[in-house]
Amino acid sequence: MERRLAAILAADVVGYSALMESDEAGTFERLRAIRTELFEPKIAERHGRIFKLMGDGLLAEFSSVVDAVECAVALQSSLVERNADSVANDRIEVRIGINLGEVIVEGEDRYGDGVNIAARLQQLAEPGGIYISGKVAREVERKLPFGFESMGEQHVKNIAEPLPVYRVLRQRFVADMQQLRSPSLPNKPSIAVLPFTNMSGDPEQEYFTDGLVEDLITGLSKIPGLFVIARNSTFAYKGRTLDIRQVARELGVRYVMEGSVRRAADRLRITAQLIEGKDATHVWADKFEGAAEDVFDLQDRLTESIVGTLEPTLRRAEIDRARRKRPDSLDAYDLFLRALPHAYANTPADTNEALRLLNEVLSLDPNYASAHGYAAWGYEQRFLRGGFHPEDRAAALKHANIAMAIGADDPQALSMGRSFTPRLPMTTHGPSALSIEL
Repeated sequence: MERRLAAILAADVVGYSALMESDEAGTFERLRAIRTELFEPKIAERHGRIFKLMGDGLLAEFSSVVDAVECAVALQSSLVERNADSVANDRIEVRIGINLGEVIVEGEDRYGDGVNIAARLQQLAEPGGIYISGKVAREVERKLPFGFESMGEQHVKNIAEPLPVYRVLRQRFVADMQQLRSPSLPNKPSIAVLPFTNMSGDPEQEYFTDGLVEDLITGLSKIPGLFVIARNSTFAYKGRTLDIRQVARELGVRYVMEGSVRRAADRLRITAQLIEGKDATHVWADKFEGAAEDVFDLQDRLTESIVGTLEPTLRRAEIDRARRKRPDSLDAYDLFLRALPHAYANTPADTNEALRLLNEVLSLDPNYASAHGYAAWGYEQRFLRGGFHPEDRAAALKHANIAMAIGADDPQALSMGRSFTPRLPMTTHGPSALSIEL
């Protein structure tokens, strides 16, 4: 038995059966023309050899993995040009997978995992895409002017261990393209809750696990000022081994939440963790347990517990992030976060610093309801503890009125605007004062 190391390219026609059903003769002729005019010359040009033809695809062997990847890119680029003048029903698109591994040589044919993995990678690829194994990526990443995007570790049929998989990005200026493709971060805390992993081995627990995540997404979406990715977007990642940094980039979020559910006898244990997406650093992690007798009651209690824990955790993380930013890059939200610790400290010096920062916020965004609420609180504290200066009282009333006028759907602004007003000495009963005493 002869064995040797080879780069294997597997190509497959997308939607072959449907194409044949709609136009068998025409599809056959187009496929034959593409093979003889495009695939065979391109593969030979890069020192490759087709060793197996199927009705909807082919397998080719290359002695150089660089040649194999260059050939795949050339094939897909040529197909794009070829399809440009074709109507939709006549277009032929292919998926390509490439693996580097040991193969068994038997005459003109090749066998073994080196071939099987290439075929599985091809099945993972999207129409017009090229997926390569981790081995291939390591060999060619510094030798070719293409980008390679990690797709995480993937479980494929008949291969015991998960495979690190990469997608070839054919654009030469990959960094620019990635920046254009990735959504920018919203100017407020943003989170994606990924599907939790069912660790119980019981398919029935899948319903509980998915329901818990849906309730978490719903609960988090009720927090004012928190941008939450919808379920349909996050559940697209279900069952995949993921790079959190990649998920955060693709969804345009600052934080990613993941977790697992495990059942033992009549008890359920849920673990959850919050990860900052840019650097994949842990912000928070905890576990929650309960009896599995009433699943819906347990699901509600766990959701309330996780959401209740997560809200202050996110606030602390955002304040720390704002503190680390350069002063020249601060926006209204960052300045507001910087003001909060000083507002809570409630000393004369801290109150003055909080008001300074809040006034900067309001100069950038005059309609920032929560900033008006905290400004009202700050001026009230300064009025009561700093000598009862009428200008502080007037400023407190002004900001409280604005907070309640423009922050009707903002609990934070309303609570700050209303909480202190009964303690303000009321020397007049004009419209401004009456509007506060609700």
